[in-house]
Amino acid sequence: MANRHQSRTCVMQSLYELDLRATGKIEEIIKRNIKEKEKSDLDKKYIKETVSGVIKNLAKIDKLITDSAPEWPLEQIARVDKNILRIAIFELLFAKEDIKVPPKVAIDEAVEIAKTFGGENSSKFVNGVLGTIYRQSDVYKKEQAKEKKEKEKKEKEKKCEMK
Repeated sequence: MANRHQSRTCVMQSLYELDLRATGKIEEIIKRNIKEKEKSDLDKKYIKETVSGVIKNLAKIDKLITDSAPEWPLEQIARVDKNILRIAIFELLFAKEDIKVPPKVAIDEAVEIAKTFGGENSSKFVNGVLGTIYRQSDVYKKEQAKEKKEKEKKEKEKKCEMK
């Protein structure tokens, strides 16, 4: 079974390198990063789809970051933190079903990667921004509506049992 944590790390490193060297070719960067971790059981499909998905949705993702952390202009956010956020936001809001993960997993993984590669306060910053974005998302609103319906159904069943 592929190691998604290592795969996310590979995605973050690839996006970070592309962010540093805008003239780099992402396919070559990905290939090199996968090769460097060839002993790890990477999910190559996930890596390629996530990198291309982040790049495809970059303007939308960066706008979400900017709107959720207005006191931190995008160019002032550390590159590592910015790319961790981009990956998690892609997973939360834009990923296709075949690579989608539960929101809690996307956020937890982002926080763990931030602890490993980011600065002293990176994990708190990443968690705060992602929490804000998630709570404002349609995904969250749908989950809340579903939970409310389930709760109402249980209460209704309970009332029926009491009669």
